[in-house]
Amino acid sequence: MEKACSLLIDFEKGTPALANEIKLALEGNNVANKVEAMKKAVMLLLNGETLPQLFITIVCYVLPSKDHAIQKMLLLYLEIVDNTDSKGKVLPEMILICPNLRNNLQSSNEYIRGVTLKFLCRLNETEIIEPLIPSIFLNLEHRHPFVRRNAILAVMSVYKLPHGEQLLVDAPEMIEKALSSERDPSAKRNAFLMLFTCAQERAISYLLTHVDSILQWGELFQMVVLELIRKVCETNRGEKGKYIKIIISLLDAPSNAVIYECAGTLVSLSSAPTAIRAAANTYCQLLQCQGDYNVKLIVLDRLNELKNSRREIMVDMIMDVLRALASPNLDIRRKTIDIALELIAPQNIYEVIQALKKEVVKTQSTELEKNEEYRQMLVQAVHSCAIKFPEVASTVVHLLMDFLGDSNVASAMDVVVFVREIIEYNPELRVAIVSRLLDTFYQIRAARVCSCALWIIGEYCLSLSEVESGLATIKQCLGDLPFFTVNKEGDGADTSKPLQQVNSITVTYRRPAILADGTYATQSAASETFLSPPTLVQGSSTSCGSLRSLILIGDFFLGAVVACTLAKLILRLEEVQPSKPEVNKASSQALLIMVSMLQLGQSSFPPHPIDNDSYDRIVLCIRVLCNTGDMIRKIWLQSCRGSFVKMLADKQFRETEDIKAKAQISHAQADDLIDFYHLKGRKVSPRIGRDLKHATGEVTGDGDDANKLNHILQLTGFSDPVYAEAYVTVHRYDIALDVTVINHTKETLQNFCLELATMGDLKLVERPQNYTLAPESSKQIRGNIKVSSAETGVIFGNIVYETSNVMERTVVVLNDIHLDIMDYISPAACADVAFRTMWAEFEWENKVAVNTAIQDEKEFLNHIIKSTNTKCLTAPSALDGDCGFLTANLYAKSVFGEDALVNVSFEKQIDGKLSGHIKIRSKNRGIALSLGDKVTLKQKGVAV
Repeated sequence: MEKACSLLIDFEKGTPALANEIKLALEGNNVANKVEAMKKAVMLLLNGETLPQLFITIVCYVLPSKDHAIQKMLLLYLEIVDNTDSKGKVLPEMILICPNLRNNLQSSNEYIRGVTLKFLCRLNETEIIEPLIPSIFLNLEHRHPFVRRNAILAVMSVYKLPHGEQLLVDAPEMIEKALSSERDPSAKRNAFLMLFTCAQERAISYLLTHVDSILQWGELFQMVVLELIRKVCETNRGEKGKYIKIIISLLDAPSNAVIYECAGTLVSLSSAPTAIRAAANTYCQLLQCQGDYNVKLIVLDRLNELKNSRREIMVDMIMDVLRALASPNLDIRRKTIDIALELIAPQNIYEVIQALKKEVVKTQSTELEKNEEYRQMLVQAVHSCAIKFPEVASTVVHLLMDFLGDSNVASAMDVVVFVREIIEYNPELRVAIVSRLLDTFYQIRAARVCSCALWIIGEYCLSLSEVESGLATIKQCLGDLPFFTVNKEGDGADTSKPLQQVNSITVTYRRPAILADGTYATQSAASETFLSPPTLVQGSSTSCGSLRSLILIGDFFLGAVVACTLAKLILRLEEVQPSKPEVNKASSQALLIMVSMLQLGQSSFPPHPIDNDSYDRIVLCIRVLCNTGDMIRKIWLQSCRGSFVKMLADKQFRETEDIKAKAQISHAQADDLIDFYHLKGRKVSPRIGRDLKHATGEVTGDGDDANKLNHILQLTGFSDPVYAEAYVTVHRYDIALDVTVINHTKETLQNFCLELATMGDLKLVERPQNYTLAPESSKQIRGNIKVSSAETGVIFGNIVYETSNVMERTVVVLNDIHLDIMDYISPAACADVAFRTMWAEFEWENKVAVNTAIQDEKEFLNHIIKSTNTKCLTAPSALDGDCGFLTANLYAKSVFGEDALVNVSFEKQIDGKLSGHIKIRSKNRGIALSLGDKVTLKQKGVAV
């Protein structure tokens, strides 16, 4: 069993000096050298060295010193040095320190008395403490409170020893008397703590006698009172009524720490609505008055727990929770919004929407840090509210549409997706939304947002006026045709000005204006937009400021979307426009626009020519307008909308199923047998250790014992003089190595040490100490390693030992231990927009070619999902059918908050084999490489 450690000092420099150098410095007369030598000795002891030869030197040369620094280091040394032998008996030489400790307890300096009493609290050897008991009692009446409070703690620690009650028979009575006459708050707290720990009835009697003055007690004293109440109520829940009154009175304490503990105690002791409401009010007050961000996050965690257990009470507190949005910290705002969204109910939805609208307006007027990200969160929150309660959609949709031209593409994309869903779920808002969208279309600057807005215009412009307005808006945003001109100079040769030399494009916009008499009119404005160099602008993620400029810099995907929208509008115009000439006129203008885009794409003006897919789509639109029929009209005007409706229904169905699945999780059945294995014999005691793992959050299962062999790694060969193997236990941020070493030789191995080192984001917590290994014996050595990233790390090292025959140290090199990334990532959900945003931002990509014996597309996809421990974000309806091609997005998140994005894209060849690629992107290079190696390893050797 490992020894308990009461002292931790960060020390990474290895062995600072040899024991002989420390000994020489201690024997000298220089005080500074002695202090430094004692520091080195303490650090060596903490790092596993025993240093048995130093004890007598310290007793002779350090113990008599009167210097405070030396005495302090001496007490630290005595605290961590081994006081007992292998049989648990006190070492005889430890008796030598008793006179010095007695002199310190009777010293005229209160500091020496206090630190010595504090040291005695960490001694567990009765043989050393028993001669000092009279001196400890004398310090209970010392004039200085520092000495008295440490004397009380020393009495408590001695009383808790195995035979402490016989040594201090009258201790509770003396402490109770000291508590009544004590005036120092810290000393009173220690005295009450001693009664609470050793004589609980006396502590309860004192508390109930002085309950009226409890608010005047100090913060530390009140915290001990709450701890006493929790312990008493756990053992005797019938008496919790009188203690809850004390807790409620402590809610008026001036200390925020006491108030926080009171709220937590109320929740743990009572399930009454009044108690829960009082605790929730307390948390909300702390949320407002606390300025520390970490405290706010902790309080929000407590509110989240209350929300999960007593949602009906927390629904009324939602506006108090939303006041935390005043904090500028983005994590606090995100957690606040998450809690509020789960507390939305019909009775508070309008108040929540008003609060969110005010916050959205604030993001417009102020320039705070991460203001755009906050606006995006608010837009997503409003979106969720409008989906759950469609009656509030009309109050927010017009406000959010002002952000279609937001510089933050993600926020603008959230707005347009929100508009697209609202216009489908709320047909009564269609006319108003379409009209507002047409008026604000010129403000859109991002190509992705523009594409979605064009789709809405093409699908939901139904009346004649809406169709004509849609066509006019698109034409105005495209500007005059053609998109480029050819100038003739000199002898008639055609020379053209390339796009790289164009500095600006002048586009005319229209927007509504209010005249002096209150009537509306159309106002035209000329705006000059400067183009970025083509090398800085890539595809559809460009954000320039007008539809024309986006197409001119080479975004032909957007051009294809414009062509499809024009085709839909012309087809619908044929249905609603009785005048055939007007239809032909509009159709010819749309065809001219499409032909101009094709001409632009095939010219040398854009930074790159038009791609084949966009070219084919524009040509298809031209053919549709030239040869319309009932079947084509049905496909373009009905099937597209039907696919979108099906997608929304599938999305809603998946969300509902996820909620049902979470609600149906059962940890135990009602008719399961109860196994009271703690009351059985010692044969089942290992299960208690498993319970401790559950309590600390480690995930264990019924098959852990059977699968333990899978986690054992061989570190040395069987022919090596020392055989070593390690059992690796991964627990989130920690790795525990249980190394078993076996001495195969006939000699005693001295100074046997397991030296470990790490590579990657790993850090060795402590260096294993030295051992002596008998011939053909074994030893269990534990190593603890901290993990700070999901990147693949490597643990390596060697075993070093000495023998009596060989003077040099022998080194046995260990095999490397490679950590598995699967232990740190887990499946997670992510919105499609967020996935695409991260895909565009993350710079590390690992591309793995598909190489498998599996011939079924869906079977291979499920195999990749299981092998990479990811979740498929692509809807099941999108994977239906058998077309010989499959593409899907997978997502996982590490325990450190790192994202892992996977895109699977492959097709079936003529011979039945699958070919394609699996792309992995991450913000960190290590995750992309590690996950790619895992995919490469898992997809090979799989049978059909």
